[in-house]
Amino acid sequence: MKFLVIRFSSIGDIVLATAAIRCLKQQVPNAEVHFLSKQSFKAVTEANPYIDKFFYFNDNLDSLITDFRQEKYDYIIDLHKNFRTLQLKLALRCKSLTYDKETISKFLLTKFGINNMSGRHIADRCLDTLAPLDVVNDGKGLDYFIPEKDIVPITDLPAQHSFGFIAIIIGASYFTKKLPVQKLQALCINVKYPIVLIGGKEDAEVGNQVASVDDIKIYNACGKFNLNESADLVRQSKLVISHDTGLQYIACALNKKVLAIWGGTSPKLDVEPYYGSNNFLSAKSMYHNYVVSNLSCQPCSNFGTKTCPKKHFKCMEDQDIDAIVQSARFVLQT
Repeated sequence: MKFLVIRFSSIGDIVLATAAIRCLKQQVPNAEVHFLSKQSFKAVTEANPYIDKFFYFNDNLDSLITDFRQEKYDYIIDLHKNFRTLQLKLALRCKSLTYDKETISKFLLTKFGINNMSGRHIADRCLDTLAPLDVVNDGKGLDYFIPEKDIVPITDLPAQHSFGFIAIIIGASYFTKKLPVQKLQALCINVKYPIVLIGGKEDAEVGNQVASVDDIKIYNACGKFNLNESADLVRQSKLVISHDTGLQYIACALNKKVLAIWGGTSPKLDVEPYYGSNNFLSAKSMYHNYVVSNLSCQPCSNFGTKTCPKKHFKCMEDQDIDAIVQSARFVLQT
């Protein structure tokens, strides 16, 4: 059977779909799995061995439809569910299975504080989409494959980091998902271990400000490595401290312990760190969520926003840095 799996974006959501892709490939006899994402997210799946053929969207929907008609798919697996995927399903006229986005429940939670979420993690809901094909969760968690060309030699890091470091992922797509600079500085000052700051080019200046408190202990890698190289730094780390961003889920796929810091978004949206039930350690021992309690306005968005809607930003300003430091110390000692 031939399948077209669609997940246009983002880094984290594509990684969260990888368990479904693997189970589809391995559990459906003779499955041929094709995958469609945005061109800008090519690196996320380029080395995934469970995908037989890749397609990329770059404002080329008509030409993609022409290509897809020639493929003659048995099923479209829609893990994005938006107007564009609807266009594709109507144009190709083959069977389709569509992910439950829980749009109304997320709206109620973020706008009115009414929690009507199913309690099913987004990765599990991706797998639920495949139930009519008798595909089940194999318990192996998420996948992330780093191409050989993107393996980072430890000699590319400062010598003092060659015997181990904590990866702190300081980037995120929106302001309300990121700790303020002074909170990041306090975190780094109090963690008594070498630190590598990870993020994109857009995070480099903040990284410089954070690293300035101790430029021997703290190495600012923001903007110096591509996505897969950054993922390899995560792989090499002893522990990952992260905002709600794609590299948090890459860390899960690489079986790294994660301290997840939540601001405008929340684990209540069923997006907390995800590990397989067949992991060598229990999933609950692999991560800890840091959410400021008793905030009626949190979560304020399922994606994050450019400014705090309430103007106080308590969800990040009131984060307990000492508690995060204590957890980091415990993980490093075990």
